Amino acid sequence: MKTIFRLASLALLFVAFTSARAASAPPPNLLIFYADDLGWGELGCQGNPEIPTPHIDSLARNGIRFTNGYVAATYCSPSRAGLLTGRYPTRFGHEFNSVANATGLRLDQVTLADRLRQRGYATVAIGKWHLGGGPDYRPTKRGFDEFYGTLNNTPFFHPTNFVDSRINNDVRPVTDPAFYTTDAYADRAVDWLGRNQTKPWFLYLPFNAQHAPLQAPQKYLDRFPKITDEKRKLFAAMMAGMDDAVGRVLAKVRELRQEENTLIFYIADNGGPTASTTSHNGPLRGFKMTTFEGGPRVPFLAQWKGRLPAGKVYDHPVMNLDVLPTALVAAGAQPDASWQLDGVDLLPFLTGANSGRPHQTLYWRYGPQWGIRHGDLKLVVSRGGSGQPELYNLATDIGESKDLAAAQPDTVRQLQALWDKWSAEQAPPSAPDTPATKKKGGKKKANK
Repeated sequence: MKTIFRLASLALLFVAFTSARAASAPPPNLLIFYADDLGWGELGCQGNPEIPTPHIDSLARNGIRFTNGYVAATYCSPSRAGLLTGRYPTRFGHEFNSVANATGLRLDQVTLADRLRQRGYATVAIGKWHLGGGPDYRPTKRGFDEFYGTLNNTPFFHPTNFVDSRINNDVRPVTDPAFYTTDAYADRAVDWLGRNQTKPWFLYLPFNAQHAPLQAPQKYLDRFPKITDEKRKLFAAMMAGMDDAVGRVLAKVRELRQEENTLIFYIADNGGPTASTTSHNGPLRGFKMTTFEGGPRVPFLAQWKGRLPAGKVYDHPVMNLDVLPTALVAAGAQPDASWQLDGVDLLPFLTGANSGRPHQTLYWRYGPQWGIRHGDLKLVVSRGGSGQPELYNLATDIGESKDLAAAQPDTVRQLQALWDKWSAEQAPPSAPDTPATKKKGGKKKANK
């Protein structure tokens, strides 16, 4: 009995010690890399042997690669709106890029930066914002202490709509001929990390790579002498630049001895627009701005050394909406039901504490295009399709090649009803969809 009592006492002491240690541990830092128009099949860890991405791939090697990672919208601005709010952007009318052009992320929406700053975090956005250009919609009014980047899409050389909030919050021209956005964003991120190492921090780094126009310095072009297609060579060079930038930021985190206390995500904002940039979506059907898998299914990686398993491949569907609740729970906060989040805390699923699926059902709406994934079944209406709801089993048909709708009419009706109910809960678009302004350029092959 005495032995049992002693063992029980030791167990209680161990629980008390580990609980106290966890309570005293500093809150984790948060680092989000957000790539632009990347394409599901472009990273080395996603199976591309043509363009080395060792630094990005290290996140998969030291963390988790999600084979079914999704974003809540199939192009730029709504995808960002979902990431930073943890809510389907259609819930608050942010269905199209035109919302960012007309106004921006609705002012009653609370961002991840808002919530982390309330908990004492230093916050910064470095890169492409695309959530509104007016003074009230800029990052420094949406929870970020600093902003360094462009308010919208931009060239990589001589970027437009550029703001450096350390100077002022106004748009200014960039006249330095050697300025290349991807390199400059890495420079600023490394500098900011050095200046903010004494408190928990949130670094949001949304690259404009791999968005058009395709532009790259000669130093990156020189790495790909065997690629003869000019467009593809530019794309590869841009990816090399982005991978180098990721590597520099990760090296700075390690230099500061903060890697084990930093939760890191690398996610693309949507699928690649293959025809315009050569971006590959692997075996997926469709592209950016479609609701076939090539639109919302993206490269999705996470690393938190010592807390998440290393080298794990996770096959259940997850979404960019999950980043906000996952980060907040990691920081010691409990999301409130009144926030009406659509994302979930991924940590128990990734550590094995919960063996279920984070999401049984995922939804998309993009004007007349829409989709619903319920389990492994997907019902979709997309540009490039028949115009009628098409049904696919993604577990056996990742390329959405065998339409099961005619053979399973009851399933079609069930998924249609689920999507109709969800769609009725969404807000109407805050601004009508308008064609994207086509910018010239993209073939510049500058020596810088």
